[in-house]
Amino acid sequence: MSDKTRGGQFLVKETKCEDIFTPEDFNEEQIMMRDSVKEFVDKELWPNKNRFEKKDYAFTEESMKKAGDLGFLSVAVPEEYGGMGMGFVNTVLVCDYISGATGSFSTAFGAHTGIGTMPITLYGTEEQKQKYVPKLASGEWFGAYCLTEPGAGSDANSGKTKAVLSEDGKYYSITGQKMWISNAGFCSVFIVFARIGDDKNITGFIVENTPDNGISMNEEEHKLGIRASSTRQVFFNETKVPVENMLSERGNGFKIAMNALNVGRIKLAAACLDAQRRVITSSVKYANERIQFKTPISQFGAIRSKIAEMATSCYAGESATYRAAKDIEDRITIREQEGSTHQEAELKGVEEFAIECSILKVAVSEDVQNCADEGIQIFGGMGFSEDTPMESAWRDARIARIYEGTNEINRMLSVGMLIKKAMKGHIDLLGPASKVQEELMGIPSFETPDYSELFAEEKEMIGKLKQAFLMVAGGAVQKYGPDLDSHQQLLMAASDILIEIYMAESTILRTEKLAKKEGESKVQEQIAMAKLYLYKAVDIVTQKGKESVISFAEGDEQRMMLMGLRRFTKYTNMPNIVALRETITSKVVAENAYCF
Repeated sequence: MSDKTRGGQFLVKETKCEDIFTPEDFNEEQIMMRDSVKEFVDKELWPNKNRFEKKDYAFTEESMKKAGDLGFLSVAVPEEYGGMGMGFVNTVLVCDYISGATGSFSTAFGAHTGIGTMPITLYGTEEQKQKYVPKLASGEWFGAYCLTEPGAGSDANSGKTKAVLSEDGKYYSITGQKMWISNAGFCSVFIVFARIGDDKNITGFIVENTPDNGISMNEEEHKLGIRASSTRQVFFNETKVPVENMLSERGNGFKIAMNALNVGRIKLAAACLDAQRRVITSSVKYANERIQFKTPISQFGAIRSKIAEMATSCYAGESATYRAAKDIEDRITIREQEGSTHQEAELKGVEEFAIECSILKVAVSEDVQNCADEGIQIFGGMGFSEDTPMESAWRDARIARIYEGTNEINRMLSVGMLIKKAMKGHIDLLGPASKVQEELMGIPSFETPDYSELFAEEKEMIGKLKQAFLMVAGGAVQKYGPDLDSHQQLLMAASDILIEIYMAESTILRTEKLAKKEGESKVQEQIAMAKLYLYKAVDIVTQKGKESVISFAEGDEQRMMLMGLRRFTKYTNMPNIVALRETITSKVVAENAYCF
């Protein structure tokens, strides 16, 4: 088991479909959990969408209390602190299905259960956990997280908020300004990051929200989307915090912030999934009812193409998100079996898959935006109107590419972390990369392989895309060495290749597993989605690979690498894209919903 899954290793190892977890593998408890969350959303949130759009902050708080009463805020909290103590997949599952109706609630939920509660669960002392976590788990109290400042956004460790120890050594005085604080308007407790003296790194504190203790706030921010999620600036003016409320040790705040964001990233990816399912379902229902030229518009190829692409992205996002969630859960279990505390196991388990968390955050947040954008287009003029749910879905989707670390930061992180892991010897990238170099010098094989088995060619293609990544990233590392960090455009291009490999492979493996269980004839649509996703991925790898190679290599090296890139992105049998889309859309249109 402990050999099976290491973060980032998907790039250099062939994963078998039996070894990944898919949404079709949910057990009874997970299906019950999913259904009760969906029932809550359909009853409490979806019918009240307009209240969220009208900035009804009190209603967001009321809905959060209801979610607390139903136990949804406590899924990830260990039982000894009043939680359900469920596994990581369940945490992701609840986050997925509770987030589909409105970004306002989804942000409040994510900020509270993730960055508001988790730092205490994972870094708190026993006393801190006993004191705060049960109240947060039940929804009696809500949490918020104060990291960003006017001058410290992506560069989170550059914050100016100060913490000064009192003369009697009993408390810290915190002074500074924080902005974009989700849940600020109704939270009881803040996780605040401040710097002590001239420390290199910031320190975390648990700060109760008592106004008479030098805490004040600006009015609610007016935002493009997530309109009923409370977002305010928070000012601390000599706010007294007892020394026992320091979180973890002095100077550990940057680490806490980064690890909290790792968990936040995979949960943010999950939070974009049900939104896509709902947008697709609304779009298809509309397309089936809307008659133009005496025909439902769902019969027109231009619309059918959109529906197929929307469904495929959603299916790919589900495949990759649940694959990573289970890998993290397994890693947590291994560490607990080896004697780690739950805190330690969860921290290290998520940290192990930080690369995948960044990949998912980027991929799924961009897919939900495209999905909502096409949803507006299918609705036409009605999509632009506040009378249909499309424009709010589009506005709400926009924040997902910014928070939990912008997509630019996450793109650079994913490749940066991979290279660091290779340097530390956690993943052997150099071996496979030099193999690719040798292969480029050799003569390619001209035999036509046997592709009679399902996905034989597609899986070979994934292997070739991995070689393309190793060639491009390996070439860039060779040329720039440790200085690669300052070549952001190359890192961005390499990360796009990395993202597509993980997403496409996850989609193919999920579908292969399903086909083995159900029989190929029963899952033709899923097979079509896996093939369509891969085709699009190959296109992106071709484009980004070429852009990189011609930007860092010259002369013979450039010619050789471009030849390699062509070899690594070449199909033996090209798929019929229009036919694949037709297969997918026919099913979705017939079911009148996203049905996978």
